[in-house]
Amino acid sequence: MLNLIKRYWTVIRRPSLHFSLGFLTIGGFIGGVLFWGAFNTAMELTNTEKFCTGCHEMRDNVFAELKSTIHYTNRSGVRAVCSDCHVPHNWTDKMARKMQASKEVWGKIFGTIDTPEKFQEKRLELAQHEWERLKANDSLECRNCHNYDSMDFTRQSQRAQNMHSTYLANKEKTCIDCHKGIAHRLPHIPPGQGPSDTPGQQVPEAKAGP
Repeated sequence: MLNLIKRYWTVIRRPSLHFSLGFLTIGGFIGGVLFWGAFNTAMELTNTEKFCTGCHEMRDNVFAELKSTIHYTNRSGVRAVCSDCHVPHNWTDKMARKMQASKEVWGKIFGTIDTPEKFQEKRLELAQHEWERLKANDSLECRNCHNYDSMDFTRQSQRAQNMHSTYLANKEKTCIDCHKGIAHRLPHIPPGQGPSDTPGQQVPEAKAGP
């Protein structure tokens, strides 16, 4: 095996005897374009709703919850898919997010949340990871669609007007601080572990036993 690698490396380092430098340059350029096109196509494929809901863990849990929210169906017909909220749009942040999300493959292989019971046990941990990520990037994905400068406060409730004009205006808070559970049900948060950074955030109580 080692000899094969050495032989291959020798071939790569040796100047071409049959092709001109121009031919190799053009060939390399075309190969790069084809590689980039294939790579970008694969990345976009992993951003589709069909791909995200291809496993039953997502399809039967969080996607089922999304269907009952305004992000899925509304009077204007503007619909957010999974990647709109969970994948940044700019390339560098998108690649970082893809690498971070690659560990979900291990979760799939080892069945970390492959039953409703396992999912509920991990739900708070999964939610906290996503809250922390959105908090750290100033709710970047939210702001891809929602612009503070374009908000019409006259069409908001009094409470929403007060919150937005105060906390968003002075940048004391970011979207995820007040909008946890906007597309998926909030997990139960044990006493003392609630989102203290969230003004007026309501969290569900623990379910009573049988």
